[in-house]
Amino acid sequence: MSDNEISKTLKSADTEEFLDIIFYRKLGYQVAKFSARHGIRPNTITIISIFWGVLAGHLYYYNHFWINLAGVFSLMIANTLDSTDGQLARMTNDKTRLGRILDGLAGNIWFISIYVHLALRLLNNGYDYWVLILGGLTGAFHIFQAAIADYYRNAHLYFVKGESGSEFHNSSQIKAEIEDLSWKKHFWYKLFMKSYLNYTREQELFTRNLQKLISVVKSKFPEGIPDNIREGFRRENKPLMPLTNILTFNTRAIALWIAVLINQPILYWVFEITVLNAILFYMVSRNESISKKYLNLIEQPTNTTIS
Repeated sequence: MSDNEISKTLKSADTEEFLDIIFYRKLGYQVAKFSARHGIRPNTITIISIFWGVLAGHLYYYNHFWINLAGVFSLMIANTLDSTDGQLARMTNDKTRLGRILDGLAGNIWFISIYVHLALRLLNNGYDYWVLILGGLTGAFHIFQAAIADYYRNAHLYFVKGESGSEFHNSSQIKAEIEDLSWKKHFWYKLFMKSYLNYTREQELFTRNLQKLISVVKSKFPEGIPDNIREGFRRENKPLMPLTNILTFNTRAIALWIAVLINQPILYWVFEITVLNAILFYMVSRNESISKKYLNLIEQPTNTTIS
């Protein structure tokens, strides 16, 4: 197994996290190779990851170190499979819109299980019912954090690789596709697409300038993004990519595991509401500023220069 072989199954070096590269992607690559040899499709891997993630949440319910540690390994397996499905899709060119929807849905299902079981654990440990409100609020923040981070990574990939190398969609496009689907003939797919539409709308709530920039770029440069725009945006936006990774899995998982293993699970929610939200607000502010700069550059090229 060479690093070059693994790199071919990654989205982009700009968007990969160190822990993923040295651990999850390597494990995922091995599972992806096995799956490809035996005809296992990416969506099957995604569905299996859901069961491991839900199991992890259940194991966090108990005030027992070794059971909680088993939950740590269960969530690690779920995340390895989450890595595998994308690597397998790129390895076998088996990329589907349904796969994209399932991938986002899987992570949400993991953490719904985790949040519910943490709330029940806290109630059993003597906390009042206000922890249910705290858990619901934190879960809502989690959804926005992960959704916006995913949106920014795909926007970055759009500038790095173009439309074919990203999974960047907008709600208008998805809504039009849904209207062409029949409930009778495409019930489940249409249901999944409606879920994906809501997910995309959540992503668009705080990304007004980025949406305008992508729209203008697609309209003005159908043959490809000019190098000065593409490289400039990539250079300025790249420092935000580690922040998107913090908001997705590894950093939040480590915080979760520490909180659970020391029997202070509420600390994870405090971390999410304070630290992760602060990162989210900074990331949104910075990306909107960068997007506005390049939007002005395209619309008023004689008055704006890239610094």
